[in-house]
Amino acid sequence: MPEPAGLSVRLRQAGPIPLAVDLACGPSELLALVGPSGAGKSTVLRAVAGLHRSGTGRIACGGETWFDTAGGIDVPPHRRRVGLVFQSYALFPHMTALGNVTAALGHLPRSELLERARTLLRLVRLDGLEDRRPSALSGGQQQRVAVARALARDPGVLLLDEPFAAVDRRTRRLLQEELARLRASLRIPIVLVTHDLDEAAGLADRLCVLDRGETLQAGPPEEILRAPACERVREALDLREGVRGGLAREPEPSPDRPGP
Repeated sequence: MPEPAGLSVRLRQAGPIPLAVDLACGPSELLALVGPSGAGKSTVLRAVAGLHRSGTGRIACGGETWFDTAGGIDVPPHRRRVGLVFQSYALFPHMTALGNVTAALGHLPRSELLERARTLLRLVRLDGLEDRRPSALSGGQQQRVAVARALARDPGVLLLDEPFAAVDRRTRRLLQEELARLRASLRIPIVLVTHDLDEAAGLADRLCVLDRGETLQAGPPEEILRAPACERVREALDLREGVRGGLAREPEPSPDRPGP
């Protein structure tokens, strides 16, 4: 039987990071992983990317099996079609925006590299900033370069690990709008890790609530917020007493330089 086109993840391990994770994300769907700090959200992304090996489990994406302990399959990270954007963006400081994106296009013929890199930068609305190095870009602009670089690998899934946490509130709001616009042009699963429940509810088609490495509930945001499956879900989302308080927030970063 062929694999489904989207992403499916099943992870199990007793430690050192306990995992009992089951999740799925369809093509063109945005799934937000939410839960308190230490819930295992980033570990799930690292497992999908091949940077963490679960004790047992299975990961499949776009019709390909990337990890299956029963079948002895563990595709190395560089062979998984994954686009990963870190909170820190992890750009090469000595390279321009164009150079950072071009560096991820090694699979293309040299004659096609520059045009494809410029196309990706236009996609994230960075026309005219191709020759700037990260130090000359605002935090929001660096984040867009990181997204363009992640898309350069023609990924089967886009993984976003707290991508807006390092910018100020105004820039975060603008980048959220950019992500909503960008996803309309993508036909791949997108998995977003965030501490911000309002952000998750506003951007995601579905939420997956994690706590202590375990999937507690998955479904549309309005369904989970209206009818948490159990007290653990209420506690994980800080919805006790029926008040939408959001998840534990990271400290608000200092204001970013003008211009997202």
